Amino acid sequence: MPEFKNEKIYDLEERTAIFAENVILLCKGIVENTITRPIISQLIRAATSIGANYLETNGASSKKDFANKIYICKKESQESRHWLRMLATCYPDKKNTIAKLWKEAHELSMIFHKISKSTRADLFLNFKLCFLFLN
Repeated sequence: MPEFKNEKIYDLEERTAIFAENVILLCKGIVENTITRPIISQLIRAATSIGANYLETNGASSKKDFANKIYICKKESQESRHWLRMLATCYPDKKNTIAKLWKEAHELSMIFHKISKSTRADLFLNFKLCFLFLN
């Protein structure tokens, strides 16, 4: 599995892609059974959805659409953390690898939370300004 470097990648498109690739590589190395099958499926869906939704922000039709897509990225990052935790319970021998991925999912979640919060604050400010001018 490719390692995350000490230097942080500030290109979110690349960072989310690397995260998803690392999750896929981890999951490919796990033997599926009735317990892990749904966990792996949900984890891969959530982890790959982060980057896909982030890419969609480039084509957002409005600030509100952009804010919604960023919020989805945040939610998928949080969901990835949950499924990684469940997977760590199933495979204690892989806890170190999973912990690194969990940390990255947490950092992505915080980044998207900040972007979402800033974007929503801008939307609210614009709404207030429009309201003031209309009255």
